[in-house]
Amino acid sequence: MDWIDLNADLGENSPDRIVADDEGMLALVSSANVSCGFHAGTPGGIRETLGAAVARGVTIGAHPSYRDFEGFGRRPMSPDAAALQADVEEQLAWMLDAARAAGGAVRYVKPHGALYNTIARDERQARAVIAGIRAVDPSLVVLGLAGGVVLPIAAEAGLATAAEAFADRGYLPDGRLVPRTAPGAVLDDPEAVAERMVRFARDGVIRAVDGTDVRVDARSICVHGDSPGAVAMAQTLRAALAAAGIAIRPFVGGGR
Repeated sequence: MDWIDLNADLGENSPDRIVADDEGMLALVSSANVSCGFHAGTPGGIRETLGAAVARGVTIGAHPSYRDFEGFGRRPMSPDAAALQADVEEQLAWMLDAARAAGGAVRYVKPHGALYNTIARDERQARAVIAGIRAVDPSLVVLGLAGGVVLPIAAEAGLATAAEAFADRGYLPDGRLVPRTAPGAVLDDPEAVAERMVRFARDGVIRAVDGTDVRVDARSICVHGDSPGAVAMAQTLRAALAAAGIAIRPFVGGGR
């Protein structure tokens, strides 16, 4: 491919839990998945991140989660469908208003953490999330794990979709991410990550933890804002992609 989107999870800082350098990441990514407040961040901090994204022309995505601030949205949960849909609608409605007040617009939705991983395989929860997105704004694009069940469910519901790959996460041979509690889940070597993602962008494959190659069909690469050395990793990755002749641009819309 001759271009790829680079995204990061942002808007997740609060006074007692600083997890990312939002300004540093916004200088490097083309899309920002901004917390809707259920798993991280504060209303004021989220609005600051939205304003900074608008100023830099970075495309804004909503990053809804389970209602799990204490666990950073990374604890598996099993809410009933109506409750999950209502939570998604509440988060998206707030985020659309906040982005509008910052002079921008939300273009896509990427669920966070445990919710993201669950809807990659759980049809019941995936359908509840998609119903929530459709109810708030059916023009929003759904960004999800390549090969996950949520993307065909979204397409079936009439929503546009896009798939992503993860720069700093390990892959299982079946294309799922290595659970964060397992060895090899999070990668922290910028040069190795950059080499891995250039190969993905060129050949469409990612090396799994068992040494096999996983085919991944995606148009976006995620670098987690809260990963160790995230800014340095994004800088190295962006430079490597540029050196390989692969441009960085948003997979949908524009920053404003």
